[in-house]
Amino acid sequence: MNGNQTERLSQESECRNESQCCILEAASEVARRVLEEIEALAGTTSCKSVQLVRLRKWAEEQGCWFKARSQFGDFFDRGSENEVYLSKDGTEIIKLNDFRYSDDNLTPFFERIKAHNKYFDACPYRMIGFAENRDGKVCAVLVQPYIDDARLATKQEIHDEFLRLGFRPEDNGAYYSNGQHDIFDAVDGNVLVGGDGHLYFIDTIIYPSDTGGYDTYRSLSPRFSGEK
Repeated sequence: MNGNQTERLSQESECRNESQCCILEAASEVARRVLEEIEALAGTTSCKSVQLVRLRKWAEEQGCWFKARSQFGDFFDRGSENEVYLSKDGTEIIKLNDFRYSDDNLTPFFERIKAHNKYFDACPYRMIGFAENRDGKVCAVLVQPYIDDARLATKQEIHDEFLRLGFRPEDNGAYYSNGQHDIFDAVDGNVLVGGDGHLYFIDTIIYPSDTGGYDTYRSLSPRFSGEK
């Protein structure tokens, strides 16, 4: 795969002149082409490790590889998939996402970010590049606005908001679906109510419906790690 020319064309045609959108679209294209290459050569979609190597090389070439985590501000928290920092000016949250919920290839991750921004545009992700987290894993660097005067949303508030968005609870409320996407992990710690009274979905897991997302989520989520 010769990435440079393809990625530039992808940026020009798809990114709508927004640099962060450019990175998301171009990185998605790199991952997609690796998937197609491996599938054609080996007949498998298991290519996550190869995609990570290619994406790191691509990011270094494109100038969107962050060498120092100190650039992100102060370490804030560690979740199941994200290493979280508060920006130096206190206006943004920076997440180093280690692709935990991408099972055998990274393509669903990029689709998930796009889906999040479609459904939850009050708190969208901006992808600004790649970096290593504290564990030395290659991560996507995602930025979200910091929500002022926030509190945790209640289960009922989350439920009502999903209904408003056209989603319905599945498996006794284990996740929500609109027939196109299934959304997991929309629990109180991942959904905030801002000082303005609006709900902000800051961290959910999204899979296309009818693609085995529930089984994948359960197999990868620490919430189920103790199950036998």
